[in-house]
Amino acid sequence: MNGLPKGSNLKPNPSTLHQLHTEQLNHAAGDLDRKSSLDIAHLINAEDATVALAVNRALPQIARAIDQVAAALRRGGRLIYVGAGTSGRIAALDAVECPPTFNTNPRSVQFIIAGGAKALASASEISEDDSQAGREEMSRRKPTKNDVVLGIASSGRTPFTVAAIERARQRGAHTIALTCNPNSPLERAAHFAIVTQVGPEVLAGSSRMKAGTAHKMVLNMISTAAMTRLGYVYGNLMVNVAPKNEKLLQRAIGILEQATGASHESATKALKASGNRTPVALVMLAAGVTRPQATSALKKAKANVRQAIALAK
Repeated sequence: MNGLPKGSNLKPNPSTLHQLHTEQLNHAAGDLDRKSSLDIAHLINAEDATVALAVNRALPQIARAIDQVAAALRRGGRLIYVGAGTSGRIAALDAVECPPTFNTNPRSVQFIIAGGAKALASASEISEDDSQAGREEMSRRKPTKNDVVLGIASSGRTPFTVAAIERARQRGAHTIALTCNPNSPLERAAHFAIVTQVGPEVLAGSSRMKAGTAHKMVLNMISTAAMTRLGYVYGNLMVNVAPKNEKLLQRAIGILEQATGASHESATKALKASGNRTPVALVMLAAGVTRPQATSALKKAKANVRQAIALAK
């Protein structure tokens, strides 16, 4: 692929890929195929150790993204991730883990991946070049000014993702680029960018490595911090967890014990009385109120657990 979206004013440059930081050779790994297993593991581990530093340099932009996402979800909007290949799969992972972790509506955090759901299990590289598909997939989501759309592409040039972000921005959504290369088409298409410059990969061009790790770290930060800002976390406890199996049931009881100092028996009874709704049980125990009072306080507080406890007392 030439890395440019259809309709772009930029002229293709055959040497562009060689100019991208993520496509350059990592000289420390030049004789990778002649190294022992332990030496390869040491080398990859040493390179991975630099990823957190690259993410650290982008923290101001990450914080800006967190604030935008929290504001969007607070007003009933959505966070929509879009990516292709590894980037799309990382986006899908973060999106699908939000409901079990924070008991959010699956509509709140969504993902779009080039090639559709089948691309989660099998490679669909040709789909990455389809700008029209990127525009169409984004149009189907009907993004508005209430939504945040975050496009992920290590190179910053994936036509599907660039086109999707352009369409989202045209429709008024807040748009963010997440990439490993500065001054990319994706960065120019979005309102602002988070750039994690991890440098060349041990396996040249394999962005599932450091680039993928960096972007998983960033998405972890954005979704976790945004949900925390919304009050779905109490202290650092996962108080919105939905106890849908035995493991999660015991986790919820443990959370209630830790958050309120209640005995195991009292926490178990409160969870049962709440209808197995962990935040309701927490407000009941912490404020000493009934289930209807706790439910009402949570509604007034827009599900912010700490604020609900204060209201219920």
